[in-house]
Amino acid sequence: MYKVGLTGNIGSGKSTVARVFKTLGVPVFFADYEARQCYYIPDVKQQVIKAFGPEAYTAKGNLNAPFIAQIVFSDACRLQHLNEIIHPALKIRFDNWMQKNEKRNFRYVVMEAAILFESGLSEMVDAAVCVHASQKQRMKRVMRRDGMTTADIQKRMDSQWPDQRIIELSDYCIHNKDRKMILSEILHLHNLFMEKS
Repeated sequence: MYKVGLTGNIGSGKSTVARVFKTLGVPVFFADYEARQCYYIPDVKQQVIKAFGPEAYTAKGNLNAPFIAQIVFSDACRLQHLNEIIHPALKIRFDNWMQKNEKRNFRYVVMEAAILFESGLSEMVDAAVCVHASQKQRMKRVMRRDGMTTADIQKRMDSQWPDQRIIELSDYCIHNKDRKMILSEILHLHNLFMEKS
């Protein structure tokens, strides 16, 4: 089965693009969501607590995401360490998800992942699509969507690879300036992937 990786920096609109593919009947693996589930795997939870302390989880056992975000988006080494804990478990989840979908004979699937290349998940797909938007547009979207401060958004942006590097590594790029335009670009890619599968 043909596998497509879909990526883009924070606020680029990659989740919106992923939902369009899903509407077209394409199975989508939302890696960011699945990564959050990995934190509750006993072995992973133990490693996270060892790396970040008991404050990494609340008294009820839920992930203390703001606490971890505050640490990792201010320290590249701690972020890398966290990724080294989460990504092996995430790859296993993707393999299991693929096995289920292969039985259903879909033509192609999409893996939506914010850090497709940085995490090594790009090695698991046949083609990579990036969604790109200007930094100004991305900043506006994230502020409107998450209510974060510009300083916090900038920290997250600074922790990600530069847009140009992601574009160069991708096989296809969707330029997210106008909603009507991206719909035609998505449909074009959908038809292309249907032919390749």
